[in-house]
Amino acid sequence: MEIQQINDIKRGYFEAVEDGKEAGKMTYTWAGDSKFIIDHTEVSPDFNGKGVGKKLVMAAVDYARANNLKIIPLCPFAKSVFDKVEEIRDVLFS
Repeated sequence: MEIQQINDIKRGYFEAVEDGKEAGKMTYTWAGDSKFIIDHTEVSPDFNGKGVGKKLVMAAVDYARANNLKIIPLCPFAKSVFDKVEEIRDVLFS
């Protein structure tokens, strides 16, 4: 599975693709220069239960760490991942 990121000045998304099919997408909106808001995560029904949503959140965490950014997880799914996985909370905006 490949995770691609599309980013522009105001918003962007991470997209999971497997065998040419979109497995899931997580959208975000920039909140200034140093943080972004994860606002929605969606997984294709064909890929339910395969950890696609978590892979998208982890891709956002990797991106935030690499670029010294913080994340505000307004999306309930993304927030649940941050609640469960303590090691990624370093990128949370507080």
